[in-house]
Parts: sequence; structure tokens; C-alpha cells
Amino acid sequence: MLVLPAVDIRGGRCVRLIQGRADRERVYGDDPAAQALRWEASGAPWLHVVDLDGAFGGRPVNEAAIGRLLRAVRVPVQVGGGIRTLEAIERALASGAARVILGTAAFGSPALLDAACTRFGDRIAVAIDAHGGTAVAEGWVSSTAEPALEAAIRVARAGARRIVYTDTSRDGMLAGPDVAALRALLRRVGVPVIASGGVSSVEDVHRLRALEPAGLEGVIVGRALYEGRVRLEDLLAAAS
Repeated sequence: MLVLPAVDIRGGRCVRLIQGRADRERVYGDDPAAQALRWEASGAPWLHVVDLDGAFGGRPVNEAAIGRLLRAVRVPVQVGGGIRTLEAIERALASGAARVILGTAAFGSPALLDAACTRFGDRIAVAIDAHGGTAVAEGWVSSTAEPALEAAIRVARAGARRIVYTDTSRDGMLAGPDVAALRALLRRVGVPVIASGGVSSVEDVHRLRALEPAGLEGVIVGRALYEGRVRLEDLLAAAS
């Protein structure tokens, strides 16, 4: 199972937002590329990079910072946040992203989702961000009114090859993942899933690894790594 350190970028800096809330920001550095290199040196097999300004604003904002990060590291990187057109997908891939994550676009533009999945195949993942069982969008500030599980089934049927599932209520809270919700999701979607939200310990990774045979491909970890609550090397060992 993969462990993907998160590098969230806002205003060109490396930050984390507790439960995705813009008013609960923690700044962890002014150089996202340097932070990415740190995780790469610790053994990260992939990185998860999000343009938070883009997610809130509806278009990529931190492309320059993300471009520097992509040029700095050698490991594959998946990039999301405000990517809502084919042109934005193309720019991200051309700049070196191994995979692009569509979030809001997967809800507001079925035609774009279909075109992106058809054209770019495995290089597209879809973010399903859940709050109280309902899918949220636009940087987690807008409810879609669609149950998250049904949204995941829908995008998988539409051609998404991979889902990035985030429990927003647990994101940054260090309270552990919702294993039961993940298990229910994996039973229904039939595509690999990368989980995010609440992972803070080796024990959490052990619990999630039990879902690997059901299709759990990886887990994204953020705050626990940045605050030194757990070492990436220990999470990688638990995941292998």
C-alpha cells in the first residue's frame, strides 16, 4: 500500500487547513519544493499536491510553485486543486504531473469528466470529498447534495480509473480514518481508492492495510508528518 505525503499550497507556501477550513491554516514552510524533497528523501513513493487557492477559486493559482516542485523531485506526483478544464489538465501533465485529480469538475461537468477519462485514462483520478456522508465541492465549502458513495459509484461508471476519497470531518484532526466507510466504498466502486483524512499513526496504517485486498491502493498523510507525530519511514514500513 502506498503512503503519499501531502503538500498543500496556499499563497505559495506549504500549509495544512484543519478540516479544509481557510480560517484554520497552519503554515509549515515557505518552499513547497523543499518540503517535497524532504519527503522524497525519506522514501515517499508518491506525493499528493493540492493548489488550495485553486480549489477555492475555481482555477489553478499556484502553477509556478507546483512547477518548481515537479522539476525538483523524481518521484511521481498527483496534482489537484482548481483543475476544471482540459487545458488545465494538459498544463499540469505537461509540467510534469504524473496524475491529475478532478474534484468539482467531476460534479459540475460530466462532459469534461468523460473527455478527460477518455483522453488521459489512468492519468486522471477523481476526488470524492465527503462530509457527513454527502459529497462536497469547491474547496469543500459547497455541498453537492449527492451522497458520497453514490458519487463515487457514478464517477467510476463514467470511466474514472481511480478515486481519492477524503473524509473532510477527519482531515487534519489526527483522529484516525473511518475504516467502515472506506470498506463500504471499496465494496461498491470496483476501482482503486486512495484514502485521506485522520491518519496519524502506524496503527492507522496497519488498519488500512487490511483493506488493500479490497482495493485500497494508498493513504495520504499530512498534519501528522508535518508536526512530527509519526515518521514517514515508520508509516512506509507499516504499509509494506
